[in-house]
Amino acid sequence: MSDNPFVGSWTYRSLLNDPDVSSAFDALEFGRGTIVIADAPMQILIGTIGGPDWSLALKGARDYGNPMHARFQGTGIIGGEQWVYDYDGYLVPPWPNGVDQRAAIVGSVIRTIPHSGSSPGSVSPSGVVASFYAVRSG
Repeated sequence: MSDNPFVGSWTYRSLLNDPDVSSAFDALEFGRGTIVIADAPMQILIGTIGGPDWSLALKGARDYGNPMHARFQGTGIIGGEQWVYDYDGYLVPPWPNGVDQRAAIVGSVIRTIPHSGSSPGSVSPSGVVASFYAVRSG
């Protein structure tokens, strides 16, 4: 068993930071997928993030503290072009009286370089920041 609390599978979701409470929840989705973090030497974070038809290699660092911290970058070739996203997250400390609390990482993600969007001819621009959370799934 690893002493690295980030090791394992995590269900990942990210949401646009829209302050309008009347915005439809579905309209806030920025991304979703699975993060798999592998065991690595002290302070190193490696793994993957991906979903149907896409996968990025994760490489970064983790820090002990309260809360524990991880900062990593996801890179890969998707549809013939480079994708780069940077992540900064914190492991949520357990509540003393929490009921069925699952381990979770919360933080923010930024699209570091632009890439093609989901609609033909559209571009997903660099610099877009979203909030994310990942819940341990395995």
